[in-house]
Amino acid sequence: MNIQEYFGRVSYNKPHKDADLQTLTAIFQHHIQAIPFENLSMHCGESIELDLQSTYDKIVRKKRGGWCLEINHLLFWALQELGYDICILGGNSYEPAGRAYTAEMNHILLKVVIQGNSYIVDAGFGGAYQMWQPLRLISGKDQPQVPGIFRFTEDNGTWYFEKVKRKHYIPEQSETPHFTDTPGVGNIRKIYRFTLEPRHINDFQELNTYLQVSPDNILRKKSICSLQTTEGLIALVGWTLTEVKYNYTEDMDLVHITTLTDEELEKTLKDKFNIVLENKLVPVNVRGLPPNLVDKI
Repeated sequence: MNIQEYFGRVSYNKPHKDADLQTLTAIFQHHIQAIPFENLSMHCGESIELDLQSTYDKIVRKKRGGWCLEINHLLFWALQELGYDICILGGNSYEPAGRAYTAEMNHILLKVVIQGNSYIVDAGFGGAYQMWQPLRLISGKDQPQVPGIFRFTEDNGTWYFEKVKRKHYIPEQSETPHFTDTPGVGNIRKIYRFTLEPRHINDFQELNTYLQVSPDNILRKKSICSLQTTEGLIALVGWTLTEVKYNYTEDMDLVHITTLTDEELEKTLKDKFNIVLENKLVPVNVRGLPPNLVDKI
């Protein structure tokens, strides 16, 4: 594994001698705009191994993406190589349908400490709830970014992560602005909760196996590939391609939704996500679940 090879993968060619916030932010933004959040391996008959060398080969050398366990593990390695004070944390994602957080830990995120200040760095949530910059770990403070306003709140050692949602204009659905339903209270979308207990990647081995075999989890029910862009995000879920431009007008995102044919999937993955699969993709998007990544992965 080589940090320069990683830099080539994410198209980063700026100075990196200082483990400061400016460098962290730049590397993070290159990371999320080059490496898709995707679960295509399980829909191509491929197993996902949760070890660093396998993740490095898949993402850096084969130019694939991965899910949170892979994407954030690779970022953890890269930032550690650059001398950052970093640790792995575990989170429980919020399920809007059940209006509750998952009982079991099912997400990996990173905490970086710079000059005594703690930041949450998470490149692996994907979709419309992906942060674009490291976020200060401070309770109750609004932290505006291009995707929207993010916020942490702390209660008795548990931290809660949420985002203020914007309205969505979907021209394909109406001649007038169509607003997607907003889950939760008002326009606040809960994302996940976590504690500051340091974790090791091996703590997620059982989760990695479970997500690949459990028929009930959403990653089995949907083939997903999403990538942040300079203006918003693109996401392919099953045959549905969603393209989002953030803040198209004041407090409103522009959302284009297109249904692709089987023949268009391979070309779309290559042209929009720079992904060429070794094995045939069997797309899936189980009915009764959200058709895109605007509201939920």
